[in-house]
Parts: sequence; structure tokens; C-alpha cells
Amino acid sequence: MQSRGKRGREWRQERSVDGEGGIGPGLYCDDVEGRGDGDDGSGGRPVQPEDDRLRKVWLLEIGGRRVGLTHAMPIPEIPPNITVAGALERLFPEQRPDVVVYGDSHVEAIDVMEGVLCVNPGSPTYPHNLNTQLGTIGFLDLADGEPAASIWRLTDSGIAPFDWRTWRR
Repeated sequence: MQSRGKRGREWRQERSVDGEGGIGPGLYCDDVEGRGDGDDGSGGRPVQPEDDRLRKVWLLEIGGRRVGLTHAMPIPEIPPNITVAGALERLFPEQRPDVVVYGDSHVEAIDVMEGVLCVNPGSPTYPHNLNTQLGTIGFLDLADGEPAASIWRLTDSGIAPFDWRTWRR
């Protein structure tokens, strides 16, 4: 399945390399929409394609952990109304995740909020919503003990550890 993102980038369900040469599931948490043709009632506005694999929220069991996947989380929070606690209750009412992977801002972040590891891997092609360029990806380690995340910078020759001093939010 392919559809066009709002910035014209192609999206497809893929697998990702885990940095050690192994393959793990690829998770995508940014915009997935196409432009309506006007005849569909959209008036030419962006519309999400009809596909069972596209949901507002996913809750997956991976490595014995509950991993939530959604487009946006309110980080940073704007209390008292826009909080991570409220988003967790609204997005995951049945079962609280151990980890939430989100996108939207294109700004990389790793935070523990409300006891949940919240990870925004940034953007591989449009970091910080700046110009199209090589950006960042994230890896989630669920193998032993507590879940852990890392952010990696894409380079012309592969990947390199992300330097948190370079970009500050």
C-alpha cells in the first residue's frame, strides 16, 4: 500500500534495521494522508486513505511490553488541560502502554511521563520541520529489563549517535 504524505513523501509499511544488523518491526507515526479530488466531498482537502492498517492509535504487544503508537502526544504539556495523563486516558482507555511512540512535531525526544516512556524519533527527512534533509530515526530496545530508546542521526554513510547538544527543543 502506498499513499502520499501531506508533504508529498511516499509512505509504505516497511521493516527497519535495528542497528545491529537484525530486523525488527518498523513503526511510522507521522502524517499519512492524500489530497482528495473534490468529487469525494473533500473539496480537495487532505484526507486519510481508507485502509484497515491506518488507525489513530495502535497498542501492540512487542517483547512482552505494551507499545502505543499515535501521531501526537502533548509534550511539552500545557497544564491543566493538555497533559500526557489526559492523552493516555483518552488514547489508551483499555490498557495503559509501557511505551508510547509518537511523531507530529518532527522533533526528537525521549521522556518518561506519567511512568510511560514517550519517544519521538524526530523525522528521517524533515527534521524540526525545517528543510528536506537527512534527519533522525529512533530505536526501541525491549529485550531486557526496562524499555529503552535511542535516537540516531542519518548520515550519507549510514547512521551515527545523535548529539543532544546539537539540537535543543
